Amino acid sequence: MWMRVLGSAAGGGFPQWNCNCPNCRAVRDGSLPCSPRTQSSIAVSADYRHWFLFNASPDIRSQINAAPPLCPEGGVRHTPIQGIVLSDAEMDHTLGLLSLRETRSQHIYATGWVHHALTHLNPLLRTLSTYCSVEWCPMRLHVPTALRNMDGEDSGLLCQAFTTLSSKVVAYAAEPTVHPESVVGYRITDKRTSRTLVYMPAVQELNESVLGQLDDCTCLLIDGTCWSDDELASLGIAQKTARSMGHLPIGGKDGSLEQLVVLPIERIIYIHINNTNPILIENSLQRHAVEERSLAVAFDGMELEI
Repeated sequence: MWMRVLGSAAGGGFPQWNCNCPNCRAVRDGSLPCSPRTQSSIAVSADYRHWFLFNASPDIRSQINAAPPLCPEGGVRHTPIQGIVLSDAEMDHTLGLLSLRETRSQHIYATGWVHHALTHLNPLLRTLSTYCSVEWCPMRLHVPTALRNMDGEDSGLLCQAFTTLSSKVVAYAAEPTVHPESVVGYRITDKRTSRTLVYMPAVQELNESVLGQLDDCTCLLIDGTCWSDDELASLGIAQKTARSMGHLPIGGKDGSLEQLVVLPIERIIYIHINNTNPILIENSLQRHAVEERSLAVAFDGMELEI
């Protein structure tokens, strides 16, 4: 199984277009060692020919063009992309679907709640269906689902959704309610090797339920949105904490770093990194703290065979 990081930043990317925080200023003027990043999305394949997107960010067009395995070859109209798997209904994970409207058909794997949100609360899928055929492939919690190629053949990948028990709600919901299917992680297993990738771009707490999904995990891509809970407030950007936005901070006694370092997982990689997070600065103390514990920070174009 292969995994390619298409985008490693949180919503807004890095630098964010209207942000002049120290990180965004540094990546623009080159004053600190850091690299631009697009908004979070990955691609996974069992054979390096048929690929599945996990989330479709607003940057998806440029991400595909920067990823040779995902670019068309052969016929005049061709794509190696077989389907899109959604972890939530947030704008930064779904707006890219509209950029893929030129295709004849889109196979969208999502939970019932996410499908409802994108059909009724924010009718993105209804809009998309006026341009191409949209086939919803339901993802039920804790039920392994075979991802299938566009021709109906088994791709060799099993995908299982699990709830992260987030209390975050989408901003566009008229009556915000918390639902176990609204924010999920995915266990992606290569049928041939039985090796498993877990993708969790948004996790609020590493509770017993979530940790149970990491058993026998080979590689973990996990929420790296903020270093500290009060990161945005300390910069004068917003009063919201990382946790109130549905993201467990990396640093601190109760942060993800100290909880993850003891787990027997071959590779742990932070993804969905906010533009304010100091781990984006390659020589920062926070980046050093992550790397000295043998964890990694995702970057656009990162590719692994799992």
